[in-house]
Order: sequence, then C-alpha cells, then structure tokens
Amino acid sequence: MSKQNIDSGTKDLLVSLRSGVLTITLNRPKARNAFSPDLLRAFNSQLLKAEQDPAVRCIVVTGTGNAFCAGGDIKAMAARNAKASEITVDEAIHRQRVDQRNTAGRLYKIPKPTLAVLPGAAAGAGLSLALSCDLRIMASTAIMTTAFARVGFSGDYGGTLFMSQLIGTAKARELYYLSDRIGAEEALQLGLTNWVVEPSNLETKTLEIAGRLAKGPGVAYRYMKENLSRALAKGDVDDCMDLEVTHHIHCASTQDHRSAVEAFIKKKAPTFSGS
Repeated sequence: MSKQNIDSGTKDLLVSLRSGVLTITLNRPKARNAFSPDLLRAFNSQLLKAEQDPAVRCIVVTGTGNAFCAGGDIKAMAARNAKASEITVDEAIHRQRVDQRNTAGRLYKIPKPTLAVLPGAAAGAGLSLALSCDLRIMASTAIMTTAFARVGFSGDYGGTLFMSQLIGTAKARELYYLSDRIGAEEALQLGLTNWVVEPSNLETKTLEIAGRLAKGPGVAYRYMKENLSRALAKGDVDDCMDLEVTHHIHCASTQDHRSAVEAFIKKKAPTFSGS
C-alpha cells in the first residue's frame, strides 16, 4: 500500500499512513523538535482521529533530524519569562493539564499499540512522550535525559509515572534528581527501551516492528493494553483477573480468533483483520 500523507494543519507535525501504521513526526529540527502550541494542538487532533479510525492499527511517534524531542522550547520560555505573563498561574496550570492529557496521556491510554522511535535525544517532556508509548526503538547514538533539574523544573507530561513503572522508583529518582544523560545501551539495560539499532538500521527496524503490530489482532491488543494498564495501577487481583476473563471471552467471538485457530490447525500463519 502506498503512503498517504495527511495534512496536520501545521508544518510542525508531519503525519502519514501506510499499511495500517500511522506515523506522527515532530518536525521542528532547528529546535530539536521541541513542543510548540501548533504542534501540540495538531498532535491532539491526530490522536483523536487515530483512536476512532479502523484503518490505523499502530501508531509510530518519531522526530526529524538528529533528535526525537527536546520537550519544552527553552528559548521560548526565556522570551516568555522576560515579559509579564498574559494569563494567571491557575490558567497556565489548566492549559498544561489539557495539553498533557491530550498528548502523552492519550498515547498511554489509546487502545492501539504505540511505538516511539528515537533517532536522537529525548529530553525533558520529550522523554516523557517517548515513555508514554508502549514500546521504544533507539538509534545507538541516541540518548535520554530527564533534564528538568538543569532548568529548575520538577518534571511534566507524566514522565515520573512512566519511568517509575518501567524501572522502579529508586533509579527514577536518581535520573530525575541528577539529570544524567543515558546512552542507548544503558537505556536498554535499564528497560527504558526495547531495541537499540545502528542509525542506518533504524527505519528498517521500525518498519519490521510497526508492521508486525499493524498486522496483529487489533481487538486482542486493545484488551491486552487495558489489562496491562490495570495491572500497573495495582488493581485488586480478583478485579484484574475478572477483567482478563471478560476480555478473553470477548476475543473468542472475534473473526481474528476464529481465523487464527483455523490457521493453527492447518499449520499456516494467521492473517488478522482487526475484527
């Protein structure tokens, strides 16, 4: 299937769809793909559409140039700090709460597999965005850093939650307090990324993993994600198991399940339609 380019409404965000894989590319390379108001609005809009579009089976988030995302735009912050604020603190808090829920929060909860692809640095809220995805691929030259302490921030976009879930609170506290840079191999050892590849192989690996996810059982993936999220939230064991049963029985009624069972008996590879 040929690639379909989608108009996001801003040059700050590039979007395309091919063979069930929606690729969302942060496109502010001169600012290391830092957030802008236009980028955040477009990101939210595209995720809303993707959540309800059956043609989207997997979502890939990446960045142009030599970075994934630097998070907040520090130069824009400096300019903003140099003049009186046009909004109150309460208004600023509400705006960012909405932005966070619409981007990192939505990626974390969207009922489809999500994959962050890091060609370079993921820092601050950019790291939070990467960690909100289900899976991550890093170029061997890429790095991660919380970065917040270096600019006198405490952290945002859910990074403290996502990192603590992935690697435990002690190491998360170290990385937040000290803001050290983590190379790709260390990120792999810690469990912050799933794969590390040479930069020249990043696209090939992305196509492989995203392609497998897009061809997978969409209904089952949706329920898997909810089950896993419930487990992370430390739900009651009986509640978690009851939810698994409900989802499992629902999956038994899907065409994907019936087709896969038939393929298994015939010793063939299953073909999933997501229904």
